[in-house]
Amino acid sequence: MSELRKGQVSNLVLATAAFAVTFWAWNLIGPLSGSYSRQLGLSPTQTSLLVAIPVVVGALGRIPVGVLTDRLGGRRMFAAICFVSIVPVLFVGWSGSYGWLLFWGFLLGIPGTSFAVGIPFVNAWYEPARRGFATGVFGAGMGGTALSSFCTPRLVEEFGRAGAHVLMAAVLALMGVIMMGGSRDSPAWSSAGASARSSAGSAVRSPAGAAAGAPVGSVAAGSAALPGMREAVRIKATWQCAFLYAVTFGGFVAFSTYLPTLLQNVYRFAQTDAGLRTAGFSIAAVLSRPLGGALSDRIGPARVLFVALGGTVVMALVLALRPPPEVPAGVSFVLMAFFLGLGTGGVFALVARLVEASRVGTVTGLVGAAGGLGGYFPPLVMGVVFTATGAYTVGYLLLAVTALAALTYTYRAFRTL
Repeated sequence: MSELRKGQVSNLVLATAAFAVTFWAWNLIGPLSGSYSRQLGLSPTQTSLLVAIPVVVGALGRIPVGVLTDRLGGRRMFAAICFVSIVPVLFVGWSGSYGWLLFWGFLLGIPGTSFAVGIPFVNAWYEPARRGFATGVFGAGMGGTALSSFCTPRLVEEFGRAGAHVLMAAVLALMGVIMMGGSRDSPAWSSAGASARSSAGSAVRSPAGAAAGAPVGSVAAGSAALPGMREAVRIKATWQCAFLYAVTFGGFVAFSTYLPTLLQNVYRFAQTDAGLRTAGFSIAAVLSRPLGGALSDRIGPARVLFVALGGTVVMALVLALRPPPEVPAGVSFVLMAFFLGLGTGGVFALVARLVEASRVGTVTGLVGAAGGLGGYFPPLVMGVVFTATGAYTVGYLLLAVTALAALTYTYRAFRTL
């Protein structure tokens, strides 16, 4: 335990920083959607597809990345994602046609897979009673979307789109070097990994056993990735948490990527002004995610999710009324972000309670993929809705119905947790 405590803070800080940098890279297209639309003459539906396309790889890629993190450790995986992400970041900045933007935007999803690295990496450094707090703090790294919303349009104005992307690539390279040289995997992960290799896998324990405190982040059962994935798919909690994360984190991703477009379409803000307000949205979610994790440690993740999902329903209904700009609309969007962030913290506190320790990375990959896919479809729906009706009312109502369904399911399945 003393060996764990020595590295807790520094590795949590480094993981959170790496998460923020990679999420910034993941969200490079969204803040510039208005300029892409004008320069390339895109329809609302084409713009929505361009904004949403990085989410595909960012979502589905979390599944193999989570498995590889169980096998290789978070230190190497964080560095690898930073280095590999440099390529699509550069080519998105250099692309001049819609087709090439879609292609390289698809691969820009790679930095979005870092979430599946950080959860098992951070969990392994903390004892069970503080894992909600630790994953909540790490989750604040999704504030990289706020950095992108605020900084990317300004960097493009200053250095041009290609120059801004070169700067982002340099930041990724630096972060990769820092993770390789400055971070280390938890001793709990190392010892658990050796044990798992020698025993060639273990059966899934009960939720009570997972909460009791076995080391997290160990090597997945079996000698290949697929057996570990098959085991994770058989766990009921994987699908339960995947659904809840698709609603909470998916809602956050959808808003953080599409909000600049929405604000320009509905409230006629300039691109930089829309980016500034989207940054405020992201910051609210960033601040509430650690709160959701910490509160889950104290009062239970189910109660946190009740508040988060209930608040999401109310705010979706308010936004459907199209409140006027600045104070009414601004407060509504910030409260929506607060509730979604609270919910994301609650979901992974629930994962820590329900999932056997050595499966956390693989399950995180699957749950994270669901969250990413949950953020892929809403921008497409919003684009179609706006094209058909000239407003986003139907999209907000669909969000309210979905959040209400998630709230009802949470009450029925987890009200005792």
